[in-house]
Amino acid sequence: MCQTEQADRDTLLLEMLRLLAYERGIGNVEEAYKAVLAREADVPTIVGPGIAMPHAKLEALDEIVVAVATSRNGIVYDSGQPENLIKLIILTLAPKHAPGAYLQSVSCVAKICQDPTTAEVVSSLSTREKVWNFFDEGGVALPDHLRARDIMDPIEVKLLEHDTLERAIDLFVRHRLNELPVLDKDGDLVGVVSTHELLRVCLPEYILWMDDLTPIMNFEPFAEILRKESQTWLTEIMTDEYAIVQVDEPAVQVAKQITRERTNWAYVLQGKRLVGVVSLETFLSKILRE
Repeated sequence: MCQTEQADRDTLLLEMLRLLAYERGIGNVEEAYKAVLAREADVPTIVGPGIAMPHAKLEALDEIVVAVATSRNGIVYDSGQPENLIKLIILTLAPKHAPGAYLQSVSCVAKICQDPTTAEVVSSLSTREKVWNFFDEGGVALPDHLRARDIMDPIEVKLLEHDTLERAIDLFVRHRLNELPVLDKDGDLVGVVSTHELLRVCLPEYILWMDDLTPIMNFEPFAEILRKESQTWLTEIMTDEYAIVQVDEPAVQVAKQITRERTNWAYVLQGKRLVGVVSLETFLSKILRE
C-alpha cells in the first residue's frame, strides 16, 4: 500500500490484513487483527526511525506472509512516542508453530532498516513495484536459520579485568543482576563474575558442612569480604566456566550451551570480542512467543 492517506494506525493495520486475506488467504481477518493489536499493546514494535514491524503468529498459516504500507506524512504509531512519525510499516504474519519464524523475517530486512534514511526513501516511492524493487536491490533474503546475532541483546553492564570486587558488588546491587562479564582492554571476554561465586568466597566450603552456624550468626565471613572488597581484584574470583557462542552460529546452539553449562546466560562473541548476550528468559520469549 503506497503513500496511504490513512492516519489511524489500527485502521491501517486492518486494511493491510484485509489485503493479505485477499492476496494470500490468511484465514479469519478479525482473529488476525486481534492478535496483531494484542502484540502491539504488549510492546509497540517500532524498530527504527520511522519504521514499525507489527507481527503475529496464526494457526491458519504454513508460511510467512508480509504486507508493506508507506505514508508520506507519517502516522502516530505509539501514543507514547507522538514525535516518532512512522512512514514505513512492515506487517509480518508467521505460522503459529514455527519458533523463530518472525525473527528470521526481521533478520532479513534488519540491515536495510538500520539505515536512518530507509523510511524516508521508501515512503517517497509511488508504486508497489518500486517498493518491492527497493527491498530486492537491498539483497533481502530469508536466512536458512536463526542465528545467535538475531536473538542477542546488547551488553549494557560489564566489568573490566582491572575492576575490584567492590565495583562488582555495586553493579550486582544497582542493576539487580546475578552475573556480569569481564572484559579486557580490547573488549575480549576473559571471564565471568557471578553472585554464586561471590557467595562461595564468602562461605568457604567447610561452612557448608557445619550443622551449628552459631559461630557465624553475625555474618563474619561477609564482614571480612567487605573489609577487603576494594583490594580484591576480579581475577581472584571470576570463573572461566560459562556459555559462549559465536555470533553467526545457529540460535539453537544458544540453547545447547545454556543447558550444557547449567546457566541462565550465553555470551555472544565475534572471534574473542564480546558483542551481545542471550538470557534464558530472552531465548524463551523470542523463540516461543515472538
